[in-house]
Amino acid sequence: MTSHNQYPTMQRRPLLALSAWIVACFAASAIGAFFMPGEWYAQLAKPAWNPPNWIFGPVWTALYLMMAVAAWRVWRRGGFGDQRRPLALFLVQLALNAAWSPIFFGLKNLAFAFAEILLLWLAISLTIAAFRRVDRLAAGLLAPYLAWVTFASALNFTLWRLNA
Repeated sequence: MTSHNQYPTMQRRPLLALSAWIVACFAASAIGAFFMPGEWYAQLAKPAWNPPNWIFGPVWTALYLMMAVAAWRVWRRGGFGDQRRPLALFLVQLALNAAWSPIFFGLKNLAFAFAEILLLWLAISLTIAAFRRVDRLAAGLLAPYLAWVTFASALNFTLWRLNA
């Protein structure tokens, strides 16, 4: 028989884990706050289909939340012990995600940023494939992220070519 006090602890562990995944994802996004677009970005030649700056915040907020929930769902299937490969891939793509803003906005290197975003796209694709074997919904939660990074890759390439 479980005591009354153990039940809340059992309920809190998954919520603490979800909170940890949310913190991890938003910590990666916070790196971008040190590398804001600024005047340099404003002066770049951009294609007509370049989204307005205000759209990036809401889109990335939703994507980071979905990424956190996806990782949490996979983590719930045995933690790092049982899900080492899918979660390691997730952390690799998260690191690549965090590196893009310093390369693009910090170094102002459009070619290097394009190469890096292609690696990010590949890492997300591998993560989705690994997540699909564990939890199909977790993989599905990463699909909008892959779509956005696909769009961002095309935009990055176009900016590089327009401003080379």
